[in-house]
Amino acid sequence: MKPLSTAVGLMPDVATALHPHLGTALDWVGMANMQMPVLFDAGDGNVQRSSAKVDVFVNLARPDQRGIHMSRLYLLVDDYLGNRSIDAAMLASLLHALLDSHRDMADRVRIAIRFEQLIRRRALRSGNSGWRAYPLSIQACLDAEGLRIEVGTEVVYSSTCPASAALSRQLIQQQFAGDFQPGMPLEPTAVLAWLGSEAGIVATPHAQRSIARLRVRYAPHAPLNIIALLDRIETALGTPVQTAVKREDEQAFARANGSNLMFCEDAARRIYRALDADETLTGFNVQVEHLESLHPHDAVACISKGHL
Repeated sequence: MKPLSTAVGLMPDVATALHPHLGTALDWVGMANMQMPVLFDAGDGNVQRSSAKVDVFVNLARPDQRGIHMSRLYLLVDDYLGNRSIDAAMLASLLHALLDSHRDMADRVRIAIRFEQLIRRRALRSGNSGWRAYPLSIQACLDAEGLRIEVGTEVVYSSTCPASAALSRQLIQQQFAGDFQPGMPLEPTAVLAWLGSEAGIVATPHAQRSIARLRVRYAPHAPLNIIALLDRIETALGTPVQTAVKREDEQAFARANGSNLMFCEDAARRIYRALDADETLTGFNVQVEHLESLHPHDAVACISKGHL
């Protein structure tokens, strides 16, 4: 029998006490919405520190084990995320360490990290630039199938409706036919003045702020180059929202919208082609939402590749 003073000094750990009659393994046990700092280089060499929310889970494979060591998970996540920049190698090392901390009771682990990354974007014409905060969700899983890393983000852009543009052009044609009757001489100066007047733009197509929500799976050990990913998407769409805007930038944006008409179906297909050409990705899931200015509801299209 242990001395009374020793027994009293030991702190009990009832969570890990064996219970032979429990009889049920658990798919996932862990913590959600932990507040953590993260370090991340989005692809421009600029490692930023951001505030993140983190979920971490392991499975509880032993039916006779009451619970896991949550403090071990927390301390490992704190150490890795607070001191190392997130990349594929770091995530793999962290997940192996998390599993090793529960080697007697777990054989798979996953982590999700959510934060915003500030990325500087240049204006269209003026040479100015400004900041865009892109939401990022990095999810990594390690199990018998190996390491899988998925990244989620959003691109906000402007979409001008092709149908509305066609209807607007028809109204402008009708206005022109009414203002310039058959047989009237068409003086270039008069037509130019008409085009610059309110009569010359009697109707405008409706456009709206739109959102492309995407989740991509990277090939093993591929760099998590988020800027390259965003550049692909924004180039494919042609009208990402702007930051610093002078008049020449706004005019260039108006031109881009006028020559870049798209339904939500068009946007989804453009993004598919852009992501399909990226050899660092093994699969993706895309949902585009056009937040209609014509309707109180949204127009939505989804497309995917692989099993995400």
